Amino acid sequence: MTETHVLFVEDDDVIREATQLSLQRQGFRVTVAADGLLGLSAFRAGPPDIALLDVMLPGMNGVSLCRRIREQTSVPVIMLSARSDPVDVVLGLEAGADDYVTKPFDSAVLVARISTVLRRAGRDTAGKSADPVLRFGALEIDPDAVQVRRDGTVIELTPTEMRLILRFAEEPGSVLSRDTLLAGVWDYQWGGDTRVVDVHVQRLRAKIGQDRIETVRGFGYKLRPGS
Repeated sequence: MTETHVLFVEDDDVIREATQLSLQRQGFRVTVAADGLLGLSAFRAGPPDIALLDVMLPGMNGVSLCRRIREQTSVPVIMLSARSDPVDVVLGLEAGADDYVTKPFDSAVLVARISTVLRRAGRDTAGKSADPVLRFGALEIDPDAVQVRRDGTVIELTPTEMRLILRFAEEPGSVLSRDTLLAGVWDYQWGGDTRVVDVHVQRLRAKIGQDRIETVRGFGYKLRPGS
C-alpha cells in the first residue's frame, strides 16, 4: 500500500522534527519545510496527499501558502495555529483550509485529524451510488460523478465543500444544525468549533449562489430546493 505523503511546513525546529518523527512512526511519508516559500517549492516539486501548514511562517505565512495551494489543487489542508484566536481560525478556513489544529497538540490528536480529513476526501471519490443527478433550479449535484454544476458549468469545490453540499442535498429544505453538519461532514461526534461550519458555508455560497443556502437564525442552515 502506498504511503500517505504529508507536507509539513513549520518554522519551529523542535516541533518540526518531533512531529516528523511521530508521523513517520505512524507510517506516513513526510516532507518538511521551514518556511512558507520553501513549503510552496516542496509542494510544487511533489504534490502531497495532505498539507499541514503553520499559520505563522517566515517568508510566506501559512494563510497565503494555503491560498497558493488552493489556486492549483484541492489537496486537503490542515492549518496549525499556536493560538485559538478566531481571526487565525477564520483566516485559515477562508483561505481554503479543510480543518485546523491548535498548538500545542498531542501527536495522536494530529494523526486522528489527518485520518479524518483524508477519509472524508477519499469518501468523496470512492464508489458509485445509484442516486440520480439532483437538480435545484440552475444547480445540479451529481453524486456519482462527485460533481456540481451551475447553469451547466462545473463548479470547482474542495473535498470538504463537496461533502457539505452532498450533506445538504440529502435533506433539501430541512434545517441542519451546525452540530449535525459537524458530525456529518467533519466527523466531530463530540462537537467541534462551529466556526468551521460557518466559514465553509460562506465559501460554498460564494460558489453556488448566495441565495441557495439559507440561514435559519438560532437553528442552522438549509438548502433551498426551489428554482
